[in-house]
Amino acid sequence: MSAVLDHHHDHAHDDHHHAPTGWRRWVYATNHKDIGTLYLLFAFAMLMLGGVLALGIRAELFRPGLQIVNPELFNQLTTMHGIIMVFGAIMPAFVGFANWMIPIQIGAPDMAFARMNNLSFWLLIPAGLLIVMSFFMPGGAPAAGWTLYAPLTLQMGPSMDAAIFALHILGASSIMGSINIIVTILNMRAPGMTLMKMPMFSWTWLITAYLLIAVMPVLAGAITMTLTDRHFGTSFFNPAAGGDPVMFQHIFWFFGHPEVYIMILPAFGIISQVVPAFSRKKLFGYASMVYATASIAILSFIVWAHHMFTTGMPVIGQLYFMYATMLIAVPTAVKIFNWIATMWRGSMTFETPMLWAIGFIFVFTMGGFTGLIPAVAPIDIQIQDTYFIVAHFHYVLVAGSLFAMFSGFYYWAPKWTGVMYNETRGKIHFWWSLISFNITFFPMHFLGLAGMPRRYADYPMQFADFNAIASVGAFLFGFAQLYFFLFVVLPVMRGQGAKAEQKPWEGSEGLEWELPSPAPYHSFSTPPKLDATASRVIG
Repeated sequence: MSAVLDHHHDHAHDDHHHAPTGWRRWVYATNHKDIGTLYLLFAFAMLMLGGVLALGIRAELFRPGLQIVNPELFNQLTTMHGIIMVFGAIMPAFVGFANWMIPIQIGAPDMAFARMNNLSFWLLIPAGLLIVMSFFMPGGAPAAGWTLYAPLTLQMGPSMDAAIFALHILGASSIMGSINIIVTILNMRAPGMTLMKMPMFSWTWLITAYLLIAVMPVLAGAITMTLTDRHFGTSFFNPAAGGDPVMFQHIFWFFGHPEVYIMILPAFGIISQVVPAFSRKKLFGYASMVYATASIAILSFIVWAHHMFTTGMPVIGQLYFMYATMLIAVPTAVKIFNWIATMWRGSMTFETPMLWAIGFIFVFTMGGFTGLIPAVAPIDIQIQDTYFIVAHFHYVLVAGSLFAMFSGFYYWAPKWTGVMYNETRGKIHFWWSLISFNITFFPMHFLGLAGMPRRYADYPMQFADFNAIASVGAFLFGFAQLYFFLFVVLPVMRGQGAKAEQKPWEGSEGLEWELPSPAPYHSFSTPPKLDATASRVIG
């Protein structure tokens, strides 16, 4: 009976080997590679939209006294820029990388739940439309800050309800994607690939998926309580009726701090693939990398109130969250040490993916150190809600998540498309982005230390010079990403460029490099037989 079934399966596979064509291929997509591409394109569109909002913010702050946008619209821009970048750009982009890479890294034919995979992508479209449409609703878009603190959220117009609904949809998409990733990794690895032989990118995503399942319902709870306060007479967060707005902060940051690591752990995974490839060495301390990743995930649940040192927390609470926050720096430092140790005495070459990886390590380390400074409660009370905090989290999120994604794109795009990107243009994109990023965000540290509060539409003259520098840098950084799309991504998507070899990078290891370039529509329909390291197919 099993022989008959096997024969039938092979025959069916032959029938379906060719990709469907036209719009049906994308609308009904169940192939992990197509869905990964859709995620990445959606994320890039949202990145550009969020970037345009950011340029509106920086244009207003170019000089004191400008009124390019009025203060109400300015608050809407800061709020929507944060929401779009976090939930619309960074998170979907990493899910796109997961869809593309996890099945071909672990030797699986596809994701475990192919139709659910399709649904989890298409949920993003109505959520994205709701967020964009909120600008055109009565009273404009939500203007309570991306953290959605009560009681401001209780005073917003109908767009607040649209944003809550959009976040619920995005949360449902994230949870479905996470379940899919966990089941795929735990159940569909090729025989011989134990968990401790799995590529680091797959490991970081396995841990990230558990984090997402744990914390997305917490966000859903917080925004649902906000919704019932707004419309159904409850008073969870309304102080006029006995509610507690600080309770919202506790619930939000219990979601929000693991969320920060949800946005950086897959980045660590990408860097852990790229650095060994271009150092032509094995990753130093693989097991310690896995344990450090798991430690970060566990510790991320016990540090949330370091965002809340100025809310009247008792000193014992401040001490606890201060020490816990310093503790989480240790496994992060382990990772940075391991990457540097991997490069030590390696035969390094500096192609574009490696440039982005080294840029990531350099700038992310700076962001890590500027995170330790507000971890000290007395210092935090001085710099809380100033531009120092803005500078810190952009160093971690832009130079962290985004730089790692660019590294991953340049590293894997030849495998995705079968075409080599233009190396010169890639390097122009890197140096242009790195320099303009630092011009934008480095001066913000000084603005914050001098006491400039964030989310203010105007400021006194003493902050003018650094703001002008930051605004010029922001426009340069924005145009660098436009350059990336027009002169790197589009030519590669059109197939313009040198044909990529099966293994374009000499030092790269892993099952994805056993596939031809471009990766076929169906890969590993029969599980590959692995060598002892689980990185190469034998026979």
